[in-house]
Amino acid sequence: MLFDHWDWETVVGFQTRNPIHRAHEYIQKTALEIVDGLFLHPLVGETKKDDIPADVRIASYQAILRDYYPPERVLLGVFPAAMRYAGPREAVFHAIARQNYGCTHFIVGRDHAGVGDYYGTYDAQNIFNQFAPGEIGITPLKFEHAFYCQVCKMVVTAKTCPHDKENWVYLSGTQVREMLARGEMLPEEFTRPEVAKVLLDGAKRQQPKG
Repeated sequence: MLFDHWDWETVVGFQTRNPIHRAHEYIQKTALEIVDGLFLHPLVGETKKDDIPADVRIASYQAILRDYYPPERVLLGVFPAAMRYAGPREAVFHAIARQNYGCTHFIVGRDHAGVGDYYGTYDAQNIFNQFAPGEIGITPLKFEHAFYCQVCKMVVTAKTCPHDKENWVYLSGTQVREMLARGEMLPEEFTRPEVAKVLLDGAKRQQPKG
């Protein structure tokens, strides 16, 4: 196994169906402070029709990993599964799947595998409270919603930022897709410029010609 090649005894898995933005980067690097390696494991099966295509997302991951992550501590793989948008139960499935890949820890963020407002913001985290330590063979790492604060000038959460929400920069998936469709670069406070360029180029290729 590649984890053994790197002598990683502890590995945190990160599930995503979206490009990496600043909040993801913050969460991943925070987790890397307590484990040996990060397994960035994007889902490449079927998702919603308006989601960014898998090939564009993979290119965006490669762009940010190349310049902003220690190469000896991060492994990029692909998870050949479809999104089911089953919220908490799917979060458990994602965790167990990563345990089967060899991960010891799994990041559970805000509204993991949610759809609209159907599930509570942190329901996917709370479901793990039902399990005794070691019962599912992987340790969940629970993170608050993160965002860029224009006053703090860094990525923070409500636990660490004292400023009003009007100073917080975050975009929904819909807002990201709308900006890209208009040919607009995503703000640097939201994602790295290298990632924004990959996404914008991908959006241009998807637009109908004529």
